[in-house]
Amino acid sequence: MFAVGMASSAKRRAVGLGENPEESDNSSDEDLEDDDDSGEEDSEASEEEINEEVVVDFEAHALTGSDFNGIKKLLQQLFLKAHVNTSEMTDIIIQQNHIGSVIKQAEVPEDSDDDDPDEVFGFITMLNLTERKGVQCVEEVKELIVEQCEKNCGHSVTEQLELILNDTSKPVGLLLSERFINVPPQIALPLHTQLQGEIAEAQRTNKPSGKCHYCLLISKTCKEASKTIPARGGGAPKEEYMFINAEEEFFYEQAILKFHYSVQEEADSCLSGRWSFDDVPMKPFRTVMLVPTDKMPAIMDKLKEYLTV
Repeated sequence: MFAVGMASSAKRRAVGLGENPEESDNSSDEDLEDDDDSGEEDSEASEEEINEEVVVDFEAHALTGSDFNGIKKLLQQLFLKAHVNTSEMTDIIIQQNHIGSVIKQAEVPEDSDDDDPDEVFGFITMLNLTERKGVQCVEEVKELIVEQCEKNCGHSVTEQLELILNDTSKPVGLLLSERFINVPPQIALPLHTQLQGEIAEAQRTNKPSGKCHYCLLISKTCKEASKTIPARGGGAPKEEYMFINAEEEFFYEQAILKFHYSVQEEADSCLSGRWSFDDVPMKPFRTVMLVPTDKMPAIMDKLKEYLTV
């Protein structure tokens, strides 16, 4: 159960998190590890504390140079060992600070063990790949998804993807929305709402990333090794994928081109994000989606319906 609040100023939003930050330790979805070295007393204490709810408020702030390390870490969580220059991409994200936000803890208690009160818990932005054609990290992202599309979809779908990426009359924007796994999806609604407003303003004032015809997402997903869904009509069974950022499933529903690729060899583990001791290890994937931006109102309506409780 999560409590949701809103801060007063335009660029500050607070979202309550029903997790104990000392237990979750700001872990990302790729590097969670169980600590089996604690003694019996610590184990009993943990069992007693696991049912306690500690509300932590988060706020969204404009991007600044001090956020470099936090943003880069989250990009590495997404791209893992893929050949993508995350340092260059982080620089572009910060330079383009008229679009996007970072998530930080609203108030860090004085007795907190956190070394960095300004730690980045997540961020959201949009990079116009068409405008930035020729930039190293942009070309590397395009090469990555085209290569994976060829491996997982075949030539005809790959040809369609390449045509869209190379059509300068219909720009493609890379939507990046990354956060630690212990930050709940409720925070996505104010962040996406803010982002859409910033994109509209950038378009009105002719700033970078203002006009995109398509939205491209590379989402973190997982799948149980043996879990499949029987297909209707006696066809091959369908595989069930779980989105680490739950709200991104609504983008998937509206995508005109989508495919999955495995990152099993690049990641040791992938958890669903349910905070319990019986988490089922999942095989990690990345799911690529190409969504027409005119579908964003429908997606935002779904987000509001799903996340507003």
